[in-house]
Amino acid sequence: MELIRTLTQLVNNLRSLGIRRRVAVVCPNDPHTEYVIIRSLREEIAEYLLVTDEAHVEVAHSLHAASPDFVRIYVTSTPDEAAALAVELVRTGEADILMKGLINTDNLLRAVLKKEKGLLPPGNILSHVAIAQIPLYHKLLMFSDAAVIPRPGLAQFRAMIANDIALCRKLGNDEPRVALIHCSEKVNEKFPHTLDYVQLKEEARAGKFGAAFIDGPMDAKTACDSHSGEIKGLSSPVVGNADIMIFPNIESGNTFYKTLSLFGDANMAGMLTGTVAPVVVPSRSDSGNSKFYSLALACLAGTQND
Repeated sequence: MELIRTLTQLVNNLRSLGIRRRVAVVCPNDPHTEYVIIRSLREEIAEYLLVTDEAHVEVAHSLHAASPDFVRIYVTSTPDEAAALAVELVRTGEADILMKGLINTDNLLRAVLKKEKGLLPPGNILSHVAIAQIPLYHKLLMFSDAAVIPRPGLAQFRAMIANDIALCRKLGNDEPRVALIHCSEKVNEKFPHTLDYVQLKEEARAGKFGAAFIDGPMDAKTACDSHSGEIKGLSSPVVGNADIMIFPNIESGNTFYKTLSLFGDANMAGMLTGTVAPVVVPSRSDSGNSKFYSLALACLAGTQND
């Protein structure tokens, strides 16, 4: 597969595959979600199972009327019931992807994480992956975790890296370059995550993550700017050429996400990983474009069985 370098290329690749993913949307009642549904139907990359509460069924009916062959409607009494039903549709294989509409994220995640009836298999770790198309960077940049894990421990770092590498390979990158992010290049016991980074690099060298380069600690600039690495005397396949950045905590990851989208003029996409199927949980402040690209990313990711 050709390496995907832009989000537009990602969408074009999906269209070329000729596969419409079945997307269960919980409460598709806000303008941005409607935009995503209409645009993805036009791009022929998805079909929809709209799970709505009774108070907002008119919106679902209007979307069905515009594309009756690719939109089905399920009506429940409350948003929480809509979340439970949408999760069930994904869990039983009737839908490939779960997407959040106008419902509180906590309410949706309660359904996603419910024991025996949710989407997270025992032993799996839920994490978030974002992808940014940044005008001043030469390829798509993936990073974790901006939304789910407050302070990753070693097992969570492992899961984040494994999930992100798997997704990177779906984008045509067979040998991803992973930067372990810190404020400097020094390993320091005052920052326990830097000790985890040492362990992760040893595991990478032993082949735990397959064909991939993993290096760090390093700061975000060094990860993406080769000149910065040269000044610091650093030599690594990752320096200046990172495909994936792993952040030490949710504050740094989330700040990076919001800064790129506001000041970096970046197009963004994001989804949850670790679940049996992709889960799209966009931020309320995300643009319509970002939410569309998030859905497209989830469509490309497909399911565990792809």
